[in-house]
Amino acid sequence: MTAPVEVRVEKRFRHPRERVFDAFLDPVRVGEWLFHTPDGVMEKTDYDPVVGGSFALFERRGANLARHFGKFVEIARPDRIVFDFRVDEAPDEPTRVIVTFADDGDGCVVVLTHDLAPAWAAWADRTVAGWAMILESLVEVVEAGR
Repeated sequence: MTAPVEVRVEKRFRHPRERVFDAFLDPVRVGEWLFHTPDGVMEKTDYDPVVGGSFALFERRGANLARHFGKFVEIARPDRIVFDFRVDEAPDEPTRVIVTFADDGDGCVVVLTHDLAPAWAAWADRTVAGWAMILESLVEVVEAGR
């Protein structure tokens, strides 16, 4: 059996980790940042951020509908969120995403790791870029502070 390919993204926020953690789990604002692209239109955001809860986010990207699904495995406020993630292309092969939140001076650092199935190894660079864009969008949501 081949080991998963781990991708890792780190982002510093100038806000306390509790605020960033809570924004990550906010079902009202999730469509503004999670799997949201600059030109996409979010069509569906079902987000139940509790252990055992699931999510389904659908974004229209031109003629395509990007569909992202997940199930929350662990939520330990304000330190860690773990979820199993899948897309339409691999409906029977969820992958594990771990997000940690650590104090850093007057702000915090968020580290996201995603264990890709070996079959998706060629997508590692695009996955890093995607998660980096997502965390940058989360910065905007936290900054807006609504």
